[in-house]
Amino acid sequence: MLNGLSVFTGNAHLALAQSICDYLEIPLGKADVFQFSNENIFVKINENVRQRDVFIVQPTCSPVNTSIMELLIMIDAVKRASAGRITAVVPYFAYARTDKKDQPRVPITARLLADLITVAGANRVVTVDLHAGQIQGFFSIPVDELTALYTLSRYFQDKRLADPVVVAPDLGITKKARNFAERLHAPLAIIEKRRVDNMELVEELNVIGEVSGKTALIFDDEIDTAGSLTQAVKALEKRGVREIYATCTHGVFSNSAVERINASGLREVVVTDTIPLASEKKSEKITVLTLAPLIGEAIRRIHSGTSVGALFQ
Repeated sequence: MLNGLSVFTGNAHLALAQSICDYLEIPLGKADVFQFSNENIFVKINENVRQRDVFIVQPTCSPVNTSIMELLIMIDAVKRASAGRITAVVPYFAYARTDKKDQPRVPITARLLADLITVAGANRVVTVDLHAGQIQGFFSIPVDELTALYTLSRYFQDKRLADPVVVAPDLGITKKARNFAERLHAPLAIIEKRRVDNMELVEELNVIGEVSGKTALIFDDEIDTAGSLTQAVKALEKRGVREIYATCTHGVFSNSAVERINASGLREVVVTDTIPLASEKKSEKITVLTLAPLIGEAIRRIHSGTSVGALFQ
C-alpha cells in the first residue's frame, strides 16, 4: 500500500522520524548527514529515490541554523537524485515569530525560510501548529498544517480536572485557546500583557475572566524561556486559583526555562515531541506526548492522495 514511499531525516529529531516510520511500518531511509571540521554539512542519500515519494522529517529546532541547513541540503540531494515528489516535514517551524515587520528595518525571516525551502526543491510542506497562521501563505507550494489540539485535549479530558478554566497567556493565542476550552467544556480566561522591549521581559496587566477557586490550564503554542509562562502563573496565583497546569505544542525550553518551571507553582507542563527534549531538560513536571501517529497518518494520506483535513473532522 505504501509502495514508492521513502522517509528520511537529518540529525534534528531521529527518534521522532523513527517513530513515524514504525507507525507506517516502513524502514527509515538510509542517509549520511554530518559536518566536516570546517562546519560544512555533507549529505549523501544511500538508497535509490528515483521517482519515489520522499518525505524529509526535520524540525528546525536547536541548533536551529544547522537544522535548517541540513533540511535544505537534504532536499537538494534528493531532488538531484531524481525524487518524484519531495515533502518537507517540519514539525517545528523556526523563526515563526518573525512573521511581519513590527519595527522599522527588520526582516520577515519566516518568509525567507519559506522561500529557502521552496527554492531548495520541496514540492510540499507538512508542519504542526504554526505560531502565525499567515505563514502558510508565505509558501507558493501546498502546506498541510497539522494540529496537536486533539492530542493535548484528550490528555486533559482523561485527567478530569476539577472545575477547569483554560487560560490564554496573551491576546494572540485567544482563538486557539477558545477552541481548546470548547474541547474541555471549560470557560476561557485571558491574561492581558504587554512586552516592554525586545528581550524576554513581560509586564502583566490583568486577568480577564473568573479563575478564583478553579483549576487553571494555561494554553499556548510554544514555551521558550518560560518567562511569560511563569509570569502568568504568578498572576493566576494572585487571583486565587486552586492549582495550575500548562500545555503547548512546542516545548523549546531554552536557557533556564526548566529551572523556572521547577521553581514555579505549576503542577504539570504537557508538551508534544515536535522538538526533542534533551536529557538535561527532563523534569518530573514535564510530560511529553508523541505526535508520531498523527504525522505518520498525514504522510500516509498525502502519499495515497486522500484527505488530510479529514483527520480533524
